[in-house]
Amino acid sequence: MLLRRLLYPLAVVLLLGQMAFAMVTAAVQQSPTIDEPVYVGTAQFYLDQHQVLYNPEHPPLAKLFMAAGLAFTDAALDPAYRGNQTNLGRHFLYESGNNPFELMLAARLPIIVLTLLFGLAVLFFARDVAGRWAGLIALSLYAFSPDLIAHGSLATLDVPAAGFVLVTFWMLWRARDNPRLYLPLAGLALGAALATRMSTLPAVPVALLLALLAPAPAIPAWSSLRSRTGWMGLGKRVAWAIGVGLIAVAVVWLVYVIVDPRLRWTTPPWLSNPGGLKGLAVDLLPLPPSYKDGVLIQFRLERRITNGFLLGEAYRGSLWYYLPAALLIKTPIGMLLLWLAGTVTLLLKKWVAALYLLVPAGVLMLVAMTGNRDYGTRYVIFMPMMLAVVAGAVVLLRWRWAWTPVAALAGFAAVSSLLTFPYYLPYSNEAFGGTARTHENLHDSNVDWGQDLPRLSAHLKAKYPGQPVWLVYKGAGVPAYYGIEGRNPLTVPIDEVRGLIVVSDSRVALARNRLKQLIDSSTPIDQVGYSFTIYRR
Repeated sequence: MLLRRLLYPLAVVLLLGQMAFAMVTAAVQQSPTIDEPVYVGTAQFYLDQHQVLYNPEHPPLAKLFMAAGLAFTDAALDPAYRGNQTNLGRHFLYESGNNPFELMLAARLPIIVLTLLFGLAVLFFARDVAGRWAGLIALSLYAFSPDLIAHGSLATLDVPAAGFVLVTFWMLWRARDNPRLYLPLAGLALGAALATRMSTLPAVPVALLLALLAPAPAIPAWSSLRSRTGWMGLGKRVAWAIGVGLIAVAVVWLVYVIVDPRLRWTTPPWLSNPGGLKGLAVDLLPLPPSYKDGVLIQFRLERRITNGFLLGEAYRGSLWYYLPAALLIKTPIGMLLLWLAGTVTLLLKKWVAALYLLVPAGVLMLVAMTGNRDYGTRYVIFMPMMLAVVAGAVVLLRWRWAWTPVAALAGFAAVSSLLTFPYYLPYSNEAFGGTARTHENLHDSNVDWGQDLPRLSAHLKAKYPGQPVWLVYKGAGVPAYYGIEGRNPLTVPIDEVRGLIVVSDSRVALARNRLKQLIDSSTPIDQVGYSFTIYRR
């Protein structure tokens, strides 16, 4: 009996343990991705200068977690340095006498811990909805999700923001039975999400509407509103919802005060309010001025025309179906099928839970699909979190042999994830050729985010010692720091380029003009980390 009682917590420990091992391994082996130096440099600036100056387009909370890790290092940031946020990160990591390996691991570890804690939220949310075995199924899908492992091991904002959104709706689910305890916690979680990424703002109206359901499992019948008691009940619900919103707003203000108690901020001269509904919405936000200006910066970024790449085709602008297609490519097949089965089961067996899982996930997904940055599934990283909980609902099926296909699909997903170790960032499922062929279908943070400089350095030394190297690298790392001395082939006449040409796969995907001529006249001979292709010319 004791052994049976221990099996469940042991399974939880093993699932989170393997996830922790995978994330730490990735964190140790990878160079800084494109966005990380900006966040890490800003986090150190918070520690040293206590001011929101750099990276205002993203709120500070996740960077404060990174700063907590950096506080245990001897990192130094030149107080006289004045450059843009991209150069700040490069200066901090590579030009200030610091050890970038040590700093990146210190900044990544707090995000890894947060990712593991969100795994527990997935477990308990699914248990609340459909029972203890639902929790274990949900946690297994969460712990083996290549996207969650990949981005949970990086010092970025995507997983923390999605995790706080998940916790918000979990607390709202629990508030149906105990609003006095869980509605304030929902407000705290919602505020944490808003203080991490502005892309979580669309979750606010959904959360506040669901807060109206908290004091009872259902909204009172319209006929009850004819009585004084009915109106008082409705007023109570509205008060609860307002309270959740006020707590969330207070959390955002508190986070900014923690960074800078004096709330110093000056609107950049180049930033203006666009007017119209967007401008009015920003003006009405009851949030710090730097937060509102950050939203305006996001609007400016959304007006840019970017380059995309999907299923072997490069394009300008954005595709409305890009994110669903990218999820289809980068999610294990067994996981996709369990998401679908869980969705159908939830709608048939426990549709109320769909309001707390499918509706917020759907709203956030639809908003993300309107964006113009087709850069990766990290923009919808909340999907593998929330749909893991949804998948756990398959246990509500009472078919005699239901456990057999469920276990098989979960096992298939786990094996697919394990086989890509430790290359989680460029993962794609078997239907699209697996990890080795992700670069043929996607680019940027889906496959090549500048993460493989250490692997490239080791590979060149071991397999091509002494050979001249030409390098076209897309990333935030400094190749020379890792011992990679490569000339840029785009700065000399094409006829002079001979030998090894190493090209980041994101650059290959969007190759034009001179780079395309070089690639077309060269022979691919090797691959490194599934993010670099080596050619010989």
